[in-house]
Amino acid sequence: MKIIFMGTPMYASVILEALMQRHEIVALVAQEDKKAGRNMQLKMPHTKELLVSKGLENKIPILQPSKLDEEFYTKISQISCDVIVVAAYGKILPKRILDLAPCINLHASILPKYRGASPIQSAILEQDEYFGVTAMKMEEGLDCGDILGILAFKNQNEGALELFSKLSSKAAQLTLELLEIGLDKISPLKQLECKKSLCKKIKKEDGKIELKNAKEVFLKSLAYEGWPEISLQNQIKIKNIQLNEEESNNQEGVILQIQRDKILLGCKKGSIFVSTIQAPSKKPMNAYDYLQGKRLKVGDILS
Repeated sequence: MKIIFMGTPMYASVILEALMQRHEIVALVAQEDKKAGRNMQLKMPHTKELLVSKGLENKIPILQPSKLDEEFYTKISQISCDVIVVAAYGKILPKRILDLAPCINLHASILPKYRGASPIQSAILEQDEYFGVTAMKMEEGLDCGDILGILAFKNQNEGALELFSKLSSKAAQLTLELLEIGLDKISPLKQLECKKSLCKKIKKEDGKIELKNAKEVFLKSLAYEGWPEISLQNQIKIKNIQLNEEESNNQEGVILQIQRDKILLGCKKGSIFVSTIQAPSKKPMNAYDYLQGKRLKVGDILS
C-alpha cells in the first residue's frame, strides 16, 4: 500500500518505522527543522531524522511546509497514494488535503477525551483508569473524526516517557491492523460530543510548582517527565519522586527525613520522597549529596 505519512515527533517515528516494514512510504510531511539547545542549532524532526539515519532522504520525498498553502497542495496532490496516515503532525489539515485520499489519524487518547496537544499529560494529571490510542477518520477540526479503532491499557502510575513509548507502539500496532483489515471494511463510530474534552499545549511554565499538595506534585512529576520537568519557585528541579502515603500537614519545602538514597520533603498537605535534585544550570545529583553540599539538615527548608 502506498502511504503519505504526516508526523513530526518520536511518537510518529515509531509508527512510521512500523509502516515502512510492510508498506511503501511515498512521502513524509513533517514540521520544519527548528533551533534547539543552548547553541540554538537546527534540529530535524524525529521522523525526518529516521529517514536520514536509514539513508532514505533522497529516495522518499520529505516535505516541511511552513504553511499548508497552494504551493504545498500542488506538491502533495501530485504524489499518488492509497492512504494518508497522520500522527502528531502538529497542524490542522484543510479539507482539500483530506479529500486527496482516505486519511486516518492516530491520537494518543481514548477519544473523545483529550482532543488537542497534550493527551498523555492530561490523562496522567486526571488519574484516568486507562490510557489508550485512537485511530480515526480525519475530518476538518481538532481530533473530531469518526473512530476506526482503539487500543487501551490500565494505568500503572507510569511517567510520560514510558507512556509515550507504550502508546506509540500501540498506535503502530493499531495502524497495521486497520490497514490489514481494509479501511473500507470498517464501520466507523461517531464520537460522543457530550463526552469531549480539550487539552492545551504544554508550556515551560507549567512545570513551576508549589509544595501545597503532595499528590498533585507527584502527578505533575509523572506528567512533565522529560519536559518541562517540575521545579520549585527557586528554580530547583526535583526528580524521581515518590508519594508518601502517610497524611501530614507541613511547612512547604521543609526537610522531614534524610536517607542515603532519598529525602522526605514536606508539602502543606502530605509529603514526597525525592531522590534527585538539580540546581539551576547544574547537573542532577543525588538528593542526599545535594543536602550535604548545602549543609542542610532535617527541619531546614530546601534551597
